[in-house]
Amino acid sequence: MPDIPVQRAEHFYLPPPPLRPDEWALVPPAELCLRWYEMRQQRRIEAPSGTLLGIKLWARIDAGRWVADCPCGSAQVVTPTDPRFACPECGAGWFVVAFPEDTAAAEAAVASDLPSERFWWQDDDPNPWNRPPDGDESGTAPQPVEEAVREALAGGAP
Repeated sequence: MPDIPVQRAEHFYLPPPPLRPDEWALVPPAELCLRWYEMRQQRRIEAPSGTLLGIKLWARIDAGRWVADCPCGSAQVVTPTDPRFACPECGAGWFVVAFPEDTAAAEAAVASDLPSERFWWQDDDPNPWNRPPDGDESGTAPQPVEEAVREALAGGAP
């Protein structure tokens, strides 16, 4: 099988034609998602101004892409080179994304699978979305969002 790397934000969110391929070269990788959404939604999406302290999103490999899930239900492609997440759907703020210490090992663990079948979750993730139970490959329904996340998004203290 050809060497197809796990996709990261800087290779997933690319400017569409007629823009030059390097048009977004100076945009930080975590903000590429916002530029990409702007082009498709045809509306301005402002980057959040603050970081949501005490709330961590867990990166996982989903169908060959590094992904993080927003508490609102949206998910975006992320990158370990800029471990932040701003949801273009709810605009809650900047989340810190937790990647494994050795991203290369996680990517190597799924390298022999077809890109569409590459899935990997962190062992420390308390609510791993769609992670199959041990010994079960069928998947499972998403776990409920932690109460602290709900309170923080509602404006309360985590």
